Amino acid sequence: MRVAVIGGGVIGVSTAYYLAEAGHEVAVIERYGNVAQEASFGNLDLMGPTSALRNWTVPGLPFRALSMLFSPESPIAFSSRFEPAMWSWMRRWVSECRITRFKQNHHRLKALADYSGQLMAQLIQTHDLDFQQRKGSMLMFRSAKDLQLARPTMELLGESGTAHELLDPEAVRQIEPALSAETEFHSALHVPEDMAGNCPLFVRQMRMLAQNLGVEFHFNNEVHSIRHQDNTVNLLIDERTVEVDAVVIAAGSDSGRLLHGLGINLPLYPVKVYSASATVQEFEMAPQTSIFDDTYHVALTRLGKRIRIAGCAELGSSTVNLHKKAVNTLVKVADDWFPSAANYRNANFWCGTTGMLPEGVPLLGATPIPQVFINAGHGAGSWALAAGSGKLLADVISQRETEISQEGLTLSRYSEMKN
Repeated sequence: MRVAVIGGGVIGVSTAYYLAEAGHEVAVIERYGNVAQEASFGNLDLMGPTSALRNWTVPGLPFRALSMLFSPESPIAFSSRFEPAMWSWMRRWVSECRITRFKQNHHRLKALADYSGQLMAQLIQTHDLDFQQRKGSMLMFRSAKDLQLARPTMELLGESGTAHELLDPEAVRQIEPALSAETEFHSALHVPEDMAGNCPLFVRQMRMLAQNLGVEFHFNNEVHSIRHQDNTVNLLIDERTVEVDAVVIAAGSDSGRLLHGLGINLPLYPVKVYSASATVQEFEMAPQTSIFDDTYHVALTRLGKRIRIAGCAELGSSTVNLHKKAVNTLVKVADDWFPSAANYRNANFWCGTTGMLPEGVPLLGATPIPQVFINAGHGAGSWALAAGSGKLLADVISQRETEISQEGLTLSRYSEMKN
């Protein structure tokens, strides 16, 4: 079939690759001038078995954010603008952070993340990819309370057989000796099979692989609406109409607008995420292991001569202006753990929107509109889920049996919630 993929981020490009591999004629339509220009540009750079640990829908996070509401740093920043859609989304998000809902969502995410990890390993081996990847991560718990809040996730990791080890500060410093001696912490969870890397670089490499399979990329083209008529799908792109056999909506935060135009209303909210890139000044003081600060929901990863700091979410804003609290949070976390490695205040700061669902689990598969498919709502975990999401959806469109279950990943889960 002639399939259009809307969105040139890690989700859209991965989907296009697997669709072309399945024999379809594929075109990626991207409103920016290159791939990985929005959410994928500011990705956490982390993937692997503990991707769900970095999900925003975890027990205790709403209370933690509320307790830091008036602090200069916080995992979540709020715009001063009152927006009913934000409060509606937050009410659902708080409900999804309940332990029973969290466990169900975690199982769904874990299955997709494991599948995606297997496919990622195949891609690396088959195509000899090098996107500055490195193995191992450390989830840092600043206090005993932080560790206690993470217990449900650690139990689920144990049930799934994921290798992990809870370490005291002395053992942590043996693995990561560059950690600041001035910053006290309670413990850390070491996950040797986790992986980090340069997400935008990976997406650019996947673009080349997709082009080798015949995928066309159309940049600086924005899809304004989608219409289904006579077994074909018509896309209004700028001032022209393009006819295709099927379309995949993988447009990140813009997916909600396109679906709304089709009469499909989802709780997909545009959340602004942050990242910073700082040049390493003292290499012996820079991290060798990827660090995830559980308190502030911020990740630090060394990528060659740079340190990437990513995390923090801002609700209620769609501008490109940097929120002071978000910037403060990134700088604080980096200064706390590796203060001598770089001058973080002179880092290049970035913000962009990503589409988040309250339950933190993406939506994949068919929609009620024939030949219109969705691959959206991955939030901060998009890279960890990209390969699996792309392959699963390519199998659905190709009418092949999927290699993992789609349960809980399709639009039908919202009707299940009502029941």
